[in-house]
Amino acid sequence: MMQMAIGLKTTLHMDYDAALQRVLEALKAEGFGVITEIDVKDTLKKKLDLDFHQYRILGACNPALAHRALTTAPDVGLLLPCNVTVVQADNGVDVAIIDPKMMMSVLPNEGLRVIADEARERLERVIKALEA
Repeated sequence: MMQMAIGLKTTLHMDYDAALQRVLEALKAEGFGVITEIDVKDTLKKKLDLDFHQYRILGACNPALAHRALTTAPDVGLLLPCNVTVVQADNGVDVAIIDPKMMMSVLPNEGLRVIADEARERLERVIKALEA
């Protein structure tokens, strides 16, 4: 696991579709569902007629954590869901997950900090499961 300025990242050495499926399963195991999915490759082809490598942006949400956050600070909805990218790279498939602690730091609220800590722990376990 590599800590980036805005999130966590790892590289999977497998086929893109298998990596995407593995990411979905690891998120589900930690209580996250994917509520949005953007296929960047497909979108760029349709909108701009550009060829691009495999690149998905997944909007991952843990409903219990989201509910707690929204009842603590309704404006936090501007920061949800947690984005996960699955990108074909030269050396494998890069998976990056936004750091909820970094996201929640824009709203100075102790209750949100606690929720972000729990979300971060779960997402760290997602990355560790992918690396196993």
